[in-house]
Amino acid sequence: MKILYKILTAAVMLTVIYSCEKELGALPKNAKVESNTILDQATAQIALNGAYYNFANATNIKTGWQMHQITPAMFAGYLGYGFGQLPQEDNQTLSVSGTFWDESYRSLNAANGVLKGVNALPDNAFTGNRKKEILGEAKFIRAYSHFKLLSYYAEWYKIGSTQGVLLRDELSTLTNIAKKRSTVKESYDFVLSDLDEAIANAPSTNPNHYATKWAAMALKMRVLINRGQQGDYAEVISLADNIIQNSPFVLEPIAEDIFHKNGLASKEVILGVKPQALQPSDPYSKSRQYWPSASALYVAKAKLKDLYANDPRQNWVIGIANPSTSSPNTFYFTKYQLVNGTPSLLTETDYAIRLTEVYLLKAEAIVRSGGSLATAKGLVHQIQEKAGITATTNNIPYLAVEAANSPEALLIEIYKETSKSLVGEDGSEWMALLRLPFATVQQLKPSITSQIQYIIPVPVTEFRYNPLFGEQNTGYTKN
Repeated sequence: MKILYKILTAAVMLTVIYSCEKELGALPKNAKVESNTILDQATAQIALNGAYYNFANATNIKTGWQMHQITPAMFAGYLGYGFGQLPQEDNQTLSVSGTFWDESYRSLNAANGVLKGVNALPDNAFTGNRKKEILGEAKFIRAYSHFKLLSYYAEWYKIGSTQGVLLRDELSTLTNIAKKRSTVKESYDFVLSDLDEAIANAPSTNPNHYATKWAAMALKMRVLINRGQQGDYAEVISLADNIIQNSPFVLEPIAEDIFHKNGLASKEVILGVKPQALQPSDPYSKSRQYWPSASALYVAKAKLKDLYANDPRQNWVIGIANPSTSSPNTFYFTKYQLVNGTPSLLTETDYAIRLTEVYLLKAEAIVRSGGSLATAKGLVHQIQEKAGITATTNNIPYLAVEAANSPEALLIEIYKETSKSLVGEDGSEWMALLRLPFATVQQLKPSITSQIQYIIPVPVTEFRYNPLFGEQNTGYTKN
């Protein structure tokens, strides 16, 4: 599947929106729903469910979020392939060019279909605030997808760069496929505008595999911490305080229980991806890629095991040694699937946003804004406490945070805690690494020798179908 173009050329479709029941686990009633089939609130909801179906990168068999777990963690040096070494483990990125591209643009087109169809309906076609809520949820999906593209295919770390995102703000048709990529500043502005609308209009309460205003706030924190402009850090702190004080989400008392017991029932999960009902029985399910191996095996590398030294989480995140001689010094990754475990809806669940991230982003923003190191340390300690690390245990990770008495040292400890808490979820460990000074990034991941390796190349098919796109990312070619 090469973005939207093959679909558009073959079928001359306005959009590809899969419809499903009011849960991602249900099979879609129809294969495709165009925006002009949104006739009332009921059909608007069907189309919105279809947008979530695309957000989950789903098929009628399973959701397709495993690369959200694997690729960033490979870039960061924590996960690897169990039967040899893949190029991306050494930050050679050509082989992963299409990893997030196709799914993001399908998701964008689905969200744009919802926005177009719902905006065309009168307000009185909806009950209460439901029209605004649907628009807010669709704006969240669009913001998430654009930010994913910004984070992996654009120079997000250079606000003045011309190499931003190809923004899609309307349904793709044969007449508007050709379009130039936007600048990085324009990309940030567009994403933040969508998130502001989602914060204003998305529901306050929703099943946690659907977006809320709280999810939009947390995603806005991600966007702002990466942009890092004047005033961004203060807003990150303010958003975190709002979520922590006013949302229904609370930290899981025992961190392991999120993954091995509660799943989406955890009150910490702000946004998750619910697996399809029959997904555990799929012979190539995500769980089977961790144990015992299906078509692939993804494992924890020694770097991750070492990161957990003297940390209780090592006991449930790192399993026994991988016996494959082609990947020595690697270990089964048991954050999701335990050794000898059986695939289930729990092991197949994905986590897009958790409250832990909110605490850690707030801590990072405090340090970056010149705030109190003691306050930032306290936030990190709250996360460590859920992992069994406290002052009374005299634990080395706790003491390392306490000993970090400069902003530079504490940012490294926050990065380490971010990696330990959020590794293999949705790329937080990778982005937290790249926000450190380049010399520190090189020290922590020696295979990164240039900022060119912070992002991946735009797929060559984009230049074939879209002659207006513009320049390829620095260091890569168009063919």
